[in-house]
Amino acid sequence: MINIKTPEELEIMRTGGQILSSVMWELVSFVNKGVSEIEIDRFAEKLIIEKGAEPGFKKVEGYKYTVCLSTNDAVVHGIPTDYKLKDGDIIGIDCGVFYKGFHTDMSETVIVGKSEYPEKEKFLNVGKLALEEAIGQAKIGNRVGHISKTIQTIVEDSGYSVVETLVGHGIGRELHEEPEVPGLLMEPVENTPLLKQGMVIAVEVIYNMGKPDLKLDKDGWTLRTQDGSLGGLFERTVAITTNGPQVLTP
Repeated sequence: MINIKTPEELEIMRTGGQILSSVMWELVSFVNKGVSEIEIDRFAEKLIIEKGAEPGFKKVEGYKYTVCLSTNDAVVHGIPTDYKLKDGDIIGIDCGVFYKGFHTDMSETVIVGKSEYPEKEKFLNVGKLALEEAIGQAKIGNRVGHISKTIQTIVEDSGYSVVETLVGHGIGRELHEEPEVPGLLMEPVENTPLLKQGMVIAVEVIYNMGKPDLKLDKDGWTLRTQDGSLGGLFERTVAITTNGPQVLTP
């Protein structure tokens, strides 16, 4: 069942999303050569608690960290380690906040260091564009398939691949709710869920520089590209409203 949020619930999620967004951009600024993944995780937890919320991912059964950090060939669900970032690494930061009973979710992928890496910059810019255009499709009367088709077209036309086995999702009292929001169009658009006022979804662009196949690390969480290519992740929590898509995690 797809949960429709009341205006009061949306307001709570908007506040939680603002907390998450402020944390995310502080984390992006914190990322630098020599900083370890576990330091990023601890900083994230400190920030979230200071801002009056809770780490949403710690409410996932079996997960003990505040963020997922996916470096280079890791695509999603990377467990923070003592690995120290190097110039030219790309790192995906995935973070969730739980505030007054509701989750929000957000991801950003960045390049470590100040040197120029044109191929990596192009790869990440495609992900950002796909996310922006996909969010534009999150409006009343459209369907999930409009979002999926937009992501797929932009990523594949740029020569990259969308991960087939991972999807965006509804979000609210639970971190993962219905509907699923794939980055690929798996069926005719008209057969996908209709977007209605009050729905809240996490729109995710999960894609690889190489092929879409993934493999699971021995840690049971971290998913890496099968071919060792770079992975990217961009995500925002978006409300469907009469005023168009509203990004709750700007």
